Amino acid sequence: MHRNTSPFSLIILSTFVAFIGLFTGCQSPTKSENEWRTVFEISQGKETGTYPEVIQYYQELCDHFDNLSIHQGDTTDSGRPLHVVIYQPAGSPKIEQNKPPDLPVILINNGIHPGESDGIDASMMLLRDWALNPEKGPQNFAVAIIPVYNIGGALNRNSFSRTNQNGPRAYGFRGNAQNYDLNRDFIKADTRNALAFSQLFQWLRPLAFVDTHVSNGADYQYVLTHLMTQHDKLSGAQGKFLQNQFTPALEQALAAQSWPITPYVNVFNRSPETGFEQFIDHPRYSTGYTTLFNTLGMMVETHMLKDYKSRVEGTYALLQTFTELCEQYHLELEQGYVANQNLYHPLDKYPLNWRIDTTQSRPIEFLGYAAEYLPSALTGQNRLKYNRTAPYKKNIPYFDTYRPTDSVIIPRYYGIPRTYHRVIERLKSNQIKLVELKQELITEAEVYHIQDFKTRTSAYEGHYLHYNTQVSTSLERIGLSAGDYLIPVDQFGLRYILETLEPQAIDSFFNWNFFDTILQQKEGFSPYVWEDLALEILKSNPELKAEFEAYKSKHSDFAQNAYAQLDWLHKRSVHYEKEHLRYPVVRLLGEVVLGED
Repeated sequence: MHRNTSPFSLIILSTFVAFIGLFTGCQSPTKSENEWRTVFEISQGKETGTYPEVIQYYQELCDHFDNLSIHQGDTTDSGRPLHVVIYQPAGSPKIEQNKPPDLPVILINNGIHPGESDGIDASMMLLRDWALNPEKGPQNFAVAIIPVYNIGGALNRNSFSRTNQNGPRAYGFRGNAQNYDLNRDFIKADTRNALAFSQLFQWLRPLAFVDTHVSNGADYQYVLTHLMTQHDKLSGAQGKFLQNQFTPALEQALAAQSWPITPYVNVFNRSPETGFEQFIDHPRYSTGYTTLFNTLGMMVETHMLKDYKSRVEGTYALLQTFTELCEQYHLELEQGYVANQNLYHPLDKYPLNWRIDTTQSRPIEFLGYAAEYLPSALTGQNRLKYNRTAPYKKNIPYFDTYRPTDSVIIPRYYGIPRTYHRVIERLKSNQIKLVELKQELITEAEVYHIQDFKTRTSAYEGHYLHYNTQVSTSLERIGLSAGDYLIPVDQFGLRYILETLEPQAIDSFFNWNFFDTILQQKEGFSPYVWEDLALEILKSNPELKAEFEAYKSKHSDFAQNAYAQLDWLHKRSVHYEKEHLRYPVVRLLGEVVLGED
C-alpha cells in the first residue's frame, strides 16, 4: 500500500521534527557474516549486549547496508534519545528527514522491561539476517524496531533482580530511570519515554505491533506464549481477522517449525490445567494503547524458566513468522485497518469497559506438567510444585470472550479549558487535533458530575488510581473562553479521545488523578453561622424542608449527625461551589460553527 494512495498520507508530521535520520554514506558490506555476530552469539547464548553495545551494533549495520537506517527521537528519562531502526525492502526510496517510510509499517518494541532481553537480541540477529539476505525479509512492509525502549532500566544492570529467570548472565532492571514500569505508562505518560514513544508511534502509524517480554505464572512445556490484543475490544474487521485468521495461522506456522505456542498462561501460583482466561490489555499497556489506533498487536511472552538460548531463538522464530504472516495477509491487514478507522462515528454507542464472559470458553490443546501440592519444608504449609517428569497434553478450557459492561454516546466534540495543560500535552503528543477557540463560545453541552468512585489504598506507578467511577449527566448552557479547546471526535484518534476523556473508562485521565482538584471542596461553612442561614432558607423553601425531613426520617445516622445535616443543606444552597465534583471536560452533541482560524 503506497502512502500516496493510503490513509497513511494523512499523517501529521509536524510534531515529530525531532526524528532525524542518522544516515551516513552507505557502502557495500565489508564484513563477513561471521563478523556480524552479536554478543548473544559470541557468548553461545549466555549473554545479552549492554545498551551501548546494542546501539553501536545497529549504527554499524546501518553504515554498511542501504536498506537499514537508524533514527533518534525525543529524549527519555535517562537523558538519552529513543532510537528506532528501520528495515526496508531492497529498492525502497531512502527515508527523508521527518518523513516515514513509503510502505506500511510493522513496529517491534524491545526492552520495555530490560531484564526481559530476549527480543533485544533476537531483533539484532533478525535485521542482520535480512540485511545480508534480503530475500528473507519483508517485501510489502517496512519493519521498525526500537532496540531498547527502557534505556534507564537497561543501564541499571544486574544479575539478581529476575529471581525466577534462567539467564542471561546480566541484564537490565524493570523500572526506568524514574523507577516507573513503562508498560503501565502509555496513557498517564508520566515519563519522557512514553511521550517519545507516542510521537514515534504517530510518526509511523503501524498496521501491526509486537512487544517482546518474558514471564512466568506457571510451569509448562512451552518456550513461547502469545498475548494477543483482545479481539472483542479491538473489534470490527481487524478484531475478526485477528481472531479467525491471523492467530490460528501464527500458532500453526510456529508449531510446524517445532516452536509450539499457546496463549499467555494467565494464572499465578496455581495449575493452568483447569483452564484460564485471556489477559485483557487495558490502554495502560502497550498493546492496549495500540488498539486505540486500530493496530493489530501482540506481546510475545517467553517462559523465564527455559534457558536463555532457547528463549531468544524462539523469539527470533516468532518475529520472523509474524512478519511472514503480515506479508501473506497484507491485503486483509490493510483493509481491516482502514475499515476500523470508520467503525465509530459521533452519536454512535461506544463500549467503554469490558468483562470476561465466564459462560463462554473453547478447548485448546495444552502442553503442561502435572501439578502437585506437597508439604513445604520452609512454611509447613502445602506448596505448589510441578513435576517435569510427568508432562501431559490435554484439552483445557480457554476463556477469551469479553462483553462490554457499559457504553457511551459519542459526542461530536469535547470542550476542555486551557488550564488543564497536562491533559492537553498528552493529547497533542498523540497528534489529537485540538481547535483553539479564538473567541468565547456559549453553547449547550452535557456536563458530568462525579457521583461515586473508589480509590486504591496503595501506590500504583506513582498514582492512587480511581476505579468504579460513576457520573451523572446534566444538559447545561456553558461557556468556553478564548484560548480553550474544542476536540472534534471524528478523527484518527477517536478511541484514544474517548478512553481518556470519559471518566468512567478504566484508564481515563480522571482515574489516573489528572482531575483530582475537583474532588476537594475549597469553601465550607462554620456551623454556628450557617445554622441560622439554613433555618431561614428552610422557612422560605417548603419543598426543600419537606425533602430534608423525609431524608432524616429514612436515615437514622443522618438524623443524629448535626454536621451532616448542615452539610446536606449547604450543598443544596447557592453557597455551595459549583466546581466541586463537576468534571471540567464537557460533551457537545450538536454541530458547532467556528469562526476563522
